[in-house]
Amino acid sequence: MCAPMRSIRLSFSIVTRRMRIVALCAAAIITATVVAQFAQVGDTTADVQLLAINDFHGALEPPSGGGGRIGSADAGGAEYLATHLARLKATNPNTVVVSAGDNIGGTPLLSSLFHDEASIEALNVAGLQLSALGNHELDEGWWELYRIQKGGCHPVDGCQDGTPFSGASFRYLAANVTLDPQQADPRFVALAGVQGTQPRPLLPAYEIREVDGVRIGFIGLILQAAPAVIVPASIRGLTFAPEADAANDAVRALREQGVRAIVVLMHQGGDQRGDVNACDGMSRDLLELVGRFSDDIDVVVSGHSHQAYNCTIGRKLVTSASSSGRVVTDVDLHVRRSDGEVVGKQARNIVVTREVPKEPAQSALIARYLPVAEKIGNRVVGTIASSLVRQPSDAGEFPMGSVVADAFLEAGKASGGGAELAFTNPGSIRADVVAREASHSGSPVTYSELFSVLPFGNEVIVKSLTGDALMEVLEQQFGADRTRIMQMSRGVTYAYDPSRPAGHRIDRASVRINGAPLDPARRYRVATNSFLWGAGDGLQALSRGADPVTVGVDVDVLADYVSRHSPLAAPTLDRIRRIR
Repeated sequence: MCAPMRSIRLSFSIVTRRMRIVALCAAAIITATVVAQFAQVGDTTADVQLLAINDFHGALEPPSGGGGRIGSADAGGAEYLATHLARLKATNPNTVVVSAGDNIGGTPLLSSLFHDEASIEALNVAGLQLSALGNHELDEGWWELYRIQKGGCHPVDGCQDGTPFSGASFRYLAANVTLDPQQADPRFVALAGVQGTQPRPLLPAYEIREVDGVRIGFIGLILQAAPAVIVPASIRGLTFAPEADAANDAVRALREQGVRAIVVLMHQGGDQRGDVNACDGMSRDLLELVGRFSDDIDVVVSGHSHQAYNCTIGRKLVTSASSSGRVVTDVDLHVRRSDGEVVGKQARNIVVTREVPKEPAQSALIARYLPVAEKIGNRVVGTIASSLVRQPSDAGEFPMGSVVADAFLEAGKASGGGAELAFTNPGSIRADVVAREASHSGSPVTYSELFSVLPFGNEVIVKSLTGDALMEVLEQQFGADRTRIMQMSRGVTYAYDPSRPAGHRIDRASVRINGAPLDPARRYRVATNSFLWGAGDGLQALSRGADPVTVGVDVDVLADYVSRHSPLAAPTLDRIRRIR
């Protein structure tokens, strides 16, 4: 009996232990299921929409010519842009509207005449919330940018439309710009209300926005090479740091605050060959720059190059939306609620067509400013026999550029400056002049149209420059980041081969000034704009110019030229030749 009873007791104990194990396993399964269910609830995503623009450049009215189209579609204009933005915002209440900079500067007369207050007000109405600092935001000086941000009437011209200016309701950001008050002009330090003498960030580096319960960090950047494309007096006291270093420092600061979803708004960009949603042959400079950014960055909204693209570079979504409000980038982010990480992202570029209704508030704003601008802008200055466009030849020469250079040359002679040649930079020419009437007397051209071509108010100046320095200028057109072919006046011819090593791309034997070979030792009288004479666009050799004679403001010089040569025909593109 004893052995069998012991066996029974052992069997009962084993069964009991097994039952306990089964119970524990069942409890573990139930617990795991509950945990998984809670995790699933906790890991739902917030769906956030970013609507991005860049390089708006005060395009209140629809831009004309090639600058007013995307492919074959007419595009752009504040009234249409606002309608597209409103329709896109209606699809997702969790929307942030952002810009990659150059909202102002380089603007048509309707905006520029009022120191771009009209454009800022239009972007306020359209719902812009955050923007990178662009180089053109600094055209009138960093102190004027402070007024644009904070509000207040212009210190010289006041509030010309008769209403107060309250400033930008959106926030400008720049992680890589430092202001040193001791190096800046004391007058402007006082005007801007800057206190103290220690260097400080010009603008906030980043901003955190909470959207539908998740936090997103937005970092602002401007191209480090901004001083090469800004008049030096406007940025005296500013230092521009490398973009990637500043971005990565800001990322670390955001991560320390628990922010995991990070977007860069960057006024720097690239070029590609495809349509608005392609990324075909993206320029190496942008690829390398984005490659230096922290992998914690999810999206890079870029600008400056006036291109449209939609790329994935590494693990980052990289976009750009053309210029002048012709494209909106719609970025959709899926942010995990449990830890704030971006777990999904996609983008599409949408053309701002003009087949939608005009947004009434934008129309009302334009109507308020238009009468004052029309008094100046509607004056007919002359006529053109054919359209003057910015479409370049294979060599980089274009009709509008040749006309501007010819105007500088003629004025540089008539002023007593003794100009023998002239040129201008392609970036200073912002619009086409389109012939709308076919008649013997030509199509009328208004002052406003020419102002849209040359909106920066640069002075035309004649200086002396040696033939050697001129050769350096021609070579310096081929920079490390991109090529900028200067537009030459009649009488200047040369050929270049971009495949040759830097410093040897110009065929020296081909350079002719008024039919004669370039003499390295001779001093030539050269007319160009004040921006280039300040070594703008990287043309450092121009800093050696001497004996200046000021001719006048560039747009007025152009208007006088068109008036004298009406009806003006587009020049033949035979001044610059590309060898291969």
